[in-house]
Amino acid sequence: MTTKDERLDFLQEMQDVRRIRRPNRADIKAPRELTPGHLERQRSAMDNPHRDLNPLTSDSVDPLTGHDILSWQRPGVQHGVFRKLRLGQYPIEARLDLHRLTVEEARREVYSFVQDCVRYGVRSVLVLHGKGERNPDGIAQLKSYLAKWLPELNDVLAFHSAQRHHGGTGAVYVMVRKSDLQKQRNREVHGGD
Repeated sequence: MTTKDERLDFLQEMQDVRRIRRPNRADIKAPRELTPGHLERQRSAMDNPHRDLNPLTSDSVDPLTGHDILSWQRPGVQHGVFRKLRLGQYPIEARLDLHRLTVEEARREVYSFVQDCVRYGVRSVLVLHGKGERNPDGIAQLKSYLAKWLPELNDVLAFHSAQRHHGGTGAVYVMVRKSDLQKQRNREVHGGD
């Protein structure tokens, strides 16, 4: 608590203080003239337009319904490995949920997700795409695109619609290839060339 004398001392000390009339805001107006640096960055951006390195196509696809089963394996994938994937017997190491994304957003997410899986050594994943039950035409749009995109990625070895407890035909198990580092470790452990 302050006493009356302390209050009077404070007011006496503050008697010469004047209120600031200007608003306490930064001046954020953009400069009107273009600097040489700005012009150079602008020219460089025009000369080198952003390239989309994502190989996934966004062309039209064959429409699939929510009940269609996705199933695909790259040549060379052992039948026992594919069977185990199909039955959901591999542990799910990562998940990607595409619900409520646009086709373009899903395209970017799928590409980035698979790249991350390879980078971090994740082999068995689940992608939730939904069944398209809210679509009046019954077409599962993201599922249709995913069926086209996954084989386009060299890092995807196989995929199959999930078991009922993992989302059924609204989700897909995906097997991702080993990274070069994982292959090298396997060679060292198992004595391969």
